[in-house]
Amino acid sequence: MWIFVHIYDIAVIGAGPVGMFATFYAGLRSADVVLIEGTAQVGGQPTALYPQKKIYDIAGMPEISGQDLGVTLAQQMARFDPTIKLNTKVTSIEQADEYLDLTAGSEHIYARAVILATGAGAFAPRPLAAPYDHALDGKRVLYTITDLEQLRGAHVAIAGGGDSAIDWALALEPIAAHVDLIHRRDQFRGLESSVTALQQSHVELHTPKLIAELHQDGSQLDLDLRPVRGEEHEHLHADYLLVSYGFASDNKQLRAWHIDLEHNQVQVSREFATSRPHVYAIGDAVTYPGKLKLIASGFGEAPTAVDSIMKELYPQRRAPLHSSSMIQDHK
Repeated sequence: MWIFVHIYDIAVIGAGPVGMFATFYAGLRSADVVLIEGTAQVGGQPTALYPQKKIYDIAGMPEISGQDLGVTLAQQMARFDPTIKLNTKVTSIEQADEYLDLTAGSEHIYARAVILATGAGAFAPRPLAAPYDHALDGKRVLYTITDLEQLRGAHVAIAGGGDSAIDWALALEPIAAHVDLIHRRDQFRGLESSVTALQQSHVELHTPKLIAELHQDGSQLDLDLRPVRGEEHEHLHADYLLVSYGFASDNKQLRAWHIDLEHNQVQVSREFATSRPHVYAIGDAVTYPGKLKLIASGFGEAPTAVDSIMKELYPQRRAPLHSSSMIQDHK
C-alpha cells in the first residue's frame, strides 16, 4: 500500500534568531521549509531568557530588545508563510531513500535536507555558588529580568563580568536607584565599547571579589563579599541580586543525531555541511576557525547553508546575484 507523505525541501531545527532567519531566507529561495522548535515559542534565548535586554550587534538596528527581535523575525518569516511546528523535539534523524526522516515523538517529518540551528542546546543559568536560601530565587535573587520596570528605584547588585552582566548594569543604571557590579577579576570580559561605557557610568564596581555568603536582612539582601586575595570582607546591602554568570548548555541531542563534534560543537565545512550527508549546521552550535558566537555571525551563515542546499537539490536553478534580485511582492 502506498502512503503519500509531504517531503519538505529543508527542515530547520531550532527557532532562535538564526533558525528564524534561515527559514526566512529559505523562503526567499522559494524552498518548501518547515521550522521545528522544541519549546512553545519562537525566538530562542533572547525571547525566553532576557526579553528586556538590549542587543547591539544586529546590522541596521542601533539597539533592539530580545523580545522585539523575536517579534521582528517572526514578522519577516511570515512573508513566506512557512510551516512552524512548536513543542516538537526531534529525537532522531535517519536517512530514508532520498530524504531524511525526523522523528519527534509519534510524528515523522520528512525533508530532503536539514539545517541545525539549535544554538547552545538546552540551557540553564549557571547558579550562584555561595550558600543562600533558594526560597529567594525569583523574588530577591534573579537569574534573568523580564521587565526592567520591576527594578525601578531599587538597589540592584549584579554578579558577573561578561557581556551580559555589563549590559544589564548599563541598562539598569538609569532605572535603578543604585547598581553594584561584583566580579572576581579586575578586568571585564565584555566588548571594549561596553567596558568603556561601564567605566564612565555611575555603576559601582567591586573587584576582584566573590560573593562568599548571602542572606536576607530585613527587607534587603546582605551580601558578604570576599576579596580574591586577602581577608578583609565587605558587606553590601541590596534589594535584588541579579546573577549573570552565563548559561550552562547541553548539546546531547547532537550526539544522538550522530554528528561529528569538536568539544561538543558541530564541525562544519565552508558550506556549513556537517559530517552527515544533507545535514547542515549554523549558529552557536557550530565551530570553525575564526567562529564568533554572535547573532550577526549566524545571520551571515544562514544564506550560505541554504544556498548550498538549493544547489544540491535544484542544480538547474540559478543562484541570486544580489539581494535586490530576490524579492517579489508576496502580499
